[in-house]
Amino acid sequence: MDHEDKKAIVVGASSGIGRELALLLGQKGYRVGLTARREDLLYELQKLIPGSIVKKIDVSKADETMEDLEALVAELGGLDLIILSAGTGHLNDDLEWPLELDTIEVNVKGFAASANVAMRYFIDAGKGHLVGISSIAALRGSAAAPAYYASKAFVSNYLQGLRHKAVKLDLPIIITDIQPGLVDTAMAQGEGLFWVQPPKKAAAQIMKAIERKKKHAYVTRRWRIIAWLFKILPDAIYHKMG
Repeated sequence: MDHEDKKAIVVGASSGIGRELALLLGQKGYRVGLTARREDLLYELQKLIPGSIVKKIDVSKADETMEDLEALVAELGGLDLIILSAGTGHLNDDLEWPLELDTIEVNVKGFAASANVAMRYFIDAGKGHLVGISSIAALRGSAAAPAYYASKAFVSNYLQGLRHKAVKLDLPIIITDIQPGLVDTAMAQGEGLFWVQPPKKAAAQIMKAIERKKKHAYVTRRWRIIAWLFKILPDAIYHKMG
């Protein structure tokens, strides 16, 4: 597939899935905008992706994120694809509000602000591809991490709403909801974890879903089994788990 002259932004490119996706995009000939809070890691990544642009963006600050993202699109000279991979989460059995708020600021407000900028640009351009990294966690609530699980439900539902808008506008704007299982990053917390996948493997499957313009994908594919169980499991049984 020829991606020459295509422009992409990865929000949350400093580590994990975002970093691996940025590398893949660079290999496929995209000009890539790299954003995250940790600017030092972005500059290290930039050395591996010719022609890439670094812009420090802290998505926990929604208003600044929107301004900075618009500036990055202008600096790139346009936008064909955006991947929203920035996220955070905390195990929070004690319901400490600062931890809940941090998750909401990043995963809800920061995500929505970024998606809003991208969607409005794509509507004006008449085309585009928006990819959001949600999670299997979107499917049920969690006593151990209430804000994290709820924030991922927000991500998936928001993406569905944007897809509905694109259809109603009759525009070829692709909205892809990626729901990974456990990936070997700082986000994978807790004991007894299983089916933990390396970021590189997850990114490769996500890239395939992007190129196939899929609406939704579980990553890795075996996690569709867990998703199915999550959806049908009665509350009485689910509440005894974990």
